[in-house]
Amino acid sequence: MPKLLVSDLGTRQYAGALELQRAVARARISGAFSEDLLLLVEHPPVVTLGRSSKEQHLLASPELLRSRGVELHEVERGGDVTFHGPGQLVGYPIIDLKRHKQDLHWFLRQVEETLIVALAPFGIVGERSKGFTGVWTGGRKIASIGVHARDWVTWHGFALNVTTDLSWFDLMVPCGIAAVEMTSVEREIVQVSGTAGASRLGQAIRQTIVAAFCSVFSLEAETLTSAELECITVKLATA
Repeated sequence: MPKLLVSDLGTRQYAGALELQRAVARARISGAFSEDLLLLVEHPPVVTLGRSSKEQHLLASPELLRSRGVELHEVERGGDVTFHGPGQLVGYPIIDLKRHKQDLHWFLRQVEETLIVALAPFGIVGERSKGFTGVWTGGRKIASIGVHARDWVTWHGFALNVTTDLSWFDLMVPCGIAAVEMTSVEREIVQVSGTAGASRLGQAIRQTIVAAFCSVFSLEAETLTSAELECITVKLATA
């Protein structure tokens, strides 16, 4: 079975994680890096603007964002404005769709399915919302998805609210969807077997995400430590 390298970056600034994605994607496109890779990360507060972002969907001024310690980045992913921050699990799949299916819409549906499968063990019924990308539960949005692809290699990815302070989303019209109600695993969950507290919940979610991703994409996970990933990126930079 093909491998999925999985690297947990812990907490990392958005700009550094973005450059890492781009470097690996470039290497994947050129053939210098040959494995599918899933990066898991948590970011300090940051607002990102995708290709479809509309000015009126960011309700806070850049000055207000700076005063609250929130970075602002315009990026190449699809979608509108969204937030990343503490308590949110962000996943960046750098996948060569030529090895799977050369269809970006299929890939988006597969990522949605991954999140739906991963939420099920926590008693959360994940749903799709017709005409939108992402995952909902009970009509509330729990995960956002925005990707970019070149030569059928993907980067950017998904953001799952685990213990996220949902008031951050008051700074925007999340994903440009008027009147959307955001939610989190912590808010939705009634009882999590074998977990207690935010840190253990976050770790449990990471494990189910990896297992679900492998199941949905027919891959076998292999852990890649941060040190091993750093070594690979150094080699790619000097190749």
